[in-house]
Amino acid sequence: MNKLIFCMLFGALALLLPRPVDAQVVVIANSSVKVAAVSKADLRDLFTGASSNLASGTHITPVLLRDSAIHEEFLSLYVGKSDTAFRTSWRNLIFSGQGVMPRSLDSEAAVVVFVARTPGAIGYISRATPHDGVKTLAVR
Repeated sequence: MNKLIFCMLFGALALLLPRPVDAQVVVIANSSVKVAAVSKADLRDLFTGASSNLASGTHITPVLLRDSAIHEEFLSLYVGKSDTAFRTSWRNLIFSGQGVMPRSLDSEAAVVVFVARTPGAIGYISRATPHDGVKTLAVR
């Protein structure tokens, strides 16, 4: 009887534990970016204007995907802000003369083209979007 109760409690607990999220967002980079992985902290710093270089010294040009579910997912997973908070923080940097907001493109295809053609560029797209000509970066 105790084993049965233990198994039931363990099963119930397993249902309550957070599961890994199967993210639909993929981070892509120009082939000139000489790393295969970036940290969440690196992405946050690059996309919030706190840094413009990777630890390797590579200058990075971030590009945003305008108003989409993938944009929201990227911000939530890697930047830790809502779109409103993200844009507000960028406005503060811009108006204080401390930064220039990254380019924002209308489609995932446009992000792929921009990243493929721009040395040092990093962007994000959905997993299902074709991304020939760019490399994907693992996020650790």
